[in-house]
Amino acid sequence: MILGIFLIRVGILHFTKPTWFAPIVPGTLGDPLFWVYLSGAAEILLGVGLLAPRPRRSSALATAAFLILVYPANLNMWINDIALGDGTVLSGKGHFIRLLVQITAIGVCLWISRKPKI
Repeated sequence: MILGIFLIRVGILHFTKPTWFAPIVPGTLGDPLFWVYLSGAAEILLGVGLLAPRPRRSSALATAAFLILVYPANLNMWINDIALGDGTVLSGKGHFIRLLVQITAIGVCLWISRKPKI
């Protein structure tokens, strides 16, 4: 439940504050706002899927894959010391904690995907 709600909240932020996310999109991908909106929509859909009992297992697998696919933006931010749209810059320790949180979330998603349906 917590992860689903978190994803929905962050997904909505991709639409209400897109310029906060845009700076970390790797330049090789082209228009950053396209990717911000696309990933925001995906987060909302995945979050809803995690909250609903029927699609929860498949949504958990899809969320794990999504978290792996979007990590390059976080890595881009870390390697190139890029500030978020509001000027926030993470320290090396902050980036490492973010990586651990991402790995933990992937693990939780894989665990959810293996839980038997009730």
